[in-house]
Amino acid sequence: MNDVKILGIESSCDETAAAIVVNGRKVLSNVIYSQVPLHTLYGGVVPEIASRKHIEKVNQVIRKALSDAEMTLDDVDAIAVTYGPGLVGPLLVGVGAAKAIAFAKKKPLVGVHHIEGHISANYIENPDLEPPFMCLVASGGHSHIVKVSDYGKYEIIGFTHDDAAGEAFDKVARALGLGYPGGPKIDKLAREGDPHSISFPHAVIEGSPYDFSFSGLKSAVLNYLNGCEMKGIEVNRADVAASFQQAVIDVLTDRSVAAAKDFGCGSLALAGGVAANSSLRETMKQKAEAAGLKFYNPSLILCTDNAAMIASAGYYEYMRGIRDDYSLNAVPNLKIGVR
Repeated sequence: MNDVKILGIESSCDETAAAIVVNGRKVLSNVIYSQVPLHTLYGGVVPEIASRKHIEKVNQVIRKALSDAEMTLDDVDAIAVTYGPGLVGPLLVGVGAAKAIAFAKKKPLVGVHHIEGHISANYIENPDLEPPFMCLVASGGHSHIVKVSDYGKYEIIGFTHDDAAGEAFDKVARALGLGYPGGPKIDKLAREGDPHSISFPHAVIEGSPYDFSFSGLKSAVLNYLNGCEMKGIEVNRADVAASFQQAVIDVLTDRSVAAAKDFGCGSLALAGGVAANSSLRETMKQKAEAAGLKFYNPSLILCTDNAAMIASAGYYEYMRGIRDDYSLNAVPNLKIGVR
């Protein structure tokens, strides 16, 4: 069987990315242009600014990905692109670029779900990982426990009822005066604090043992900080960061491990931007192995938004016979497993 080479394009938020991946697992190139320094000025992503920067950079990033892989567009078998969920403006830039290339070069077009891309990042560095397995996807916009029944077949087992884990990290970081992006800053500061110094709530959703809620936790941190300010008590920011982070990690890891065991999955994977958190990775590994589960997680570069994961997911969709026509559009609130 000939190798299948996929050009992946990702632009769902504030990273413009392109990659070439062979057979869903071998990365020939993975180019990412990050807008984080630009949006840091505003304390978060500004969609209009993000869209304009994607337009400016998308062709450059695609050319670089092809150059790094020592390929041309003629060598590519298909174009895979994120079409949701995400910010509509940025998504439209990637989808437009992918459709233009597919049309000009008469190549198959495959739309990819962003979260399915994050899950597929685990395939790239773990050649032994195959479905079925359970996966925790934790990012700025999503907190899902997903059962991967087969390639391209997903079932949501648990989800957040309000804030995503990454969103909670950003909001607490802002309250602590750490700035944007919050996740890496809290991760760093938490290493200097005591994770058991402050008791923050671990919300339980009645009747939904695998679901999450982080809004109450975020409010508890804000109330704690306000209470200290009103009483003139000096705040140990490292202890707050560590205790908050521990509360998030306890909930994410305990429910993910429980879901894997209860649904008969022998493997548990981690994915998404929050998967770059050092304490989450260590804790999940320990609890998974203690429960007799094989544990998988991508390297840090594949946790944040990138196109290699989109090309990997696109490969498995392509092999399933999925093809999109030129009516493919951005779907900001795309649900997982819609095909």
